[in-house]
Amino acid sequence: MCGIWALFGSDECLAAQCTNAMKIAHRGPDAFRFENVDGFTNCCFGFHRLAIVDQLYGMQPLRVKKFPYLWLCYNGEIYNHIRLKEQYEFYYQTKVDGEILLHLYDRFGIEKMASLLDGVFAFILLDTANRKVFLGRDTYGVRPLFKLLADDGFLAVCSEAKGIMNKTNSYLSSPGRITPFLPGHIEVFDLMLTGKVESVLIDRFHCCTDEPKHASYNILQGLGTGFELETVKSNIRILFENAVKKRLMAHRRIGCLLSGGLDSSLVAATLVKLAKEEQLPYPVQTFAIGADDSPDVIAARKVADYIGSEHHEVNFTPEEGIRAVDEVIFHLESFDITTLRASVGMYLISKYIREKTDSVLIFSGEGSDELTQGYIYFHKAPSPELGAEESVRLLKELYLFDVLRADRTTAAHGLELRVPFLDHRFTAYYLSLPAEMRAPKDGVEKHLLRGAFKGMDLIPNEILWRRKEAFSDGMTSMKKSWYTSLQEHIESEVNDSQLEKADKLFPFNPPKTKEGFYIRQVFEKLYPGRSDWTPHYWMPRWIKATDPSARTLTIYKPDKDQ
Repeated sequence: MCGIWALFGSDECLAAQCTNAMKIAHRGPDAFRFENVDGFTNCCFGFHRLAIVDQLYGMQPLRVKKFPYLWLCYNGEIYNHIRLKEQYEFYYQTKVDGEILLHLYDRFGIEKMASLLDGVFAFILLDTANRKVFLGRDTYGVRPLFKLLADDGFLAVCSEAKGIMNKTNSYLSSPGRITPFLPGHIEVFDLMLTGKVESVLIDRFHCCTDEPKHASYNILQGLGTGFELETVKSNIRILFENAVKKRLMAHRRIGCLLSGGLDSSLVAATLVKLAKEEQLPYPVQTFAIGADDSPDVIAARKVADYIGSEHHEVNFTPEEGIRAVDEVIFHLESFDITTLRASVGMYLISKYIREKTDSVLIFSGEGSDELTQGYIYFHKAPSPELGAEESVRLLKELYLFDVLRADRTTAAHGLELRVPFLDHRFTAYYLSLPAEMRAPKDGVEKHLLRGAFKGMDLIPNEILWRRKEAFSDGMTSMKKSWYTSLQEHIESEVNDSQLEKADKLFPFNPPKTKEGFYIRQVFEKLYPGRSDWTPHYWMPRWIKATDPSARTLTIYKPDKDQ
């Protein structure tokens, strides 16, 4: 996890530029560099480093002797960089995985470069010889990126929006709209001789393909073919284990968030298994947060005992959660209700990891619910085909909700997140399966994923079939959830007359509840006029829901009732 930042066409003073770059210092606590581009007085880069690979030569902007005209700032991991290096016989100057971008760009150009990458990334690539700037972001937006292209030809780019805005919501004196850079896209800008910037191309790319703009990457290489159930289950296991294994790439200690739900338990168990096989020099640490009697803490404890991880439990109280709300909104840059609720626990457990342990690289189960139809409301899908369409929609919007939450809450404390469920080969294969096969079955969501690991003894059987529990609900007591405690607090902060005026005060995405009103008030103080960063609220479909909490849905049943 790093923080990348760049300005092109800026006439602002160096001190003002550097001040804004420091707003994302939390993303990279190990080192910082601010550098002007040789021969371009109005272009500069800022980089906050979290050293995961090649601690000696890993500073950015990355430049190598072979390509003195190329400047690279990127945040991410390229898992197939060694294979690509060997395949195309590139000579590396560093051990940094991102160096492969420079070689691929020089050999093939930007589109094929992006298409060959297997990983998660956001990059800024400057070609001074051709006066071009390239931006790119991975398929699901696991790594964040924001841009501001002002009317006066000024381009600002940053991992988080706060690094390219001031109190008037634009960067310094340049008016313009700050927007999230779309996942799975590349964009090209011309650096004019005047020093100003002009957008010349926006394009979508497919990661991990053999040819640019061609989605023929052979996901079945080394796997069984056909849709016979046992073959599919075997393929799921193989692809998932490979997804975890490739993410072991690191020179820092690895840990894993463990809620005791299906997704995090599969990740943690596979991680512990592979760590032993790879003979990592330390035990894998797992982390759970919740009240003493919370369902998640109890379940996570069972999983940790079963897989033999070095387990840590972080006690959560509603009072502590409430105190953290405003700070969490600052890091999220979002006013979505369900995102905030889930973010508070993840923010606090990340704080514990940073302060109390030496784990820096953190695995998590994000993306599984969207990919494998894990949300409870999928039981109400009118048809398997509509359920499959909803799954794709959720994956496309991950960068606005769950992936945003996971990135910001961990990055706030200088941790790097890795999410194997969003591996390209794994998602491509799972989405290629018949819609009927992916749908909930026998009243159980994620039936196919659970069935794939049935009889494998990877995790306890009761955890394998544990019913979906939202993280923000599961970390507190069954008697009184985090949702309920938050409502009680907000009741004393927002009155009925304030809520009645919500439509006029917040005409875009007006809040419908006191909780939504409170969150929106805090957001507008921090980021006035930036409500378009949250285009809509996350809500379940196909059921009459007034709140995103799973426990408020009529179809919710806790495990004890199953």
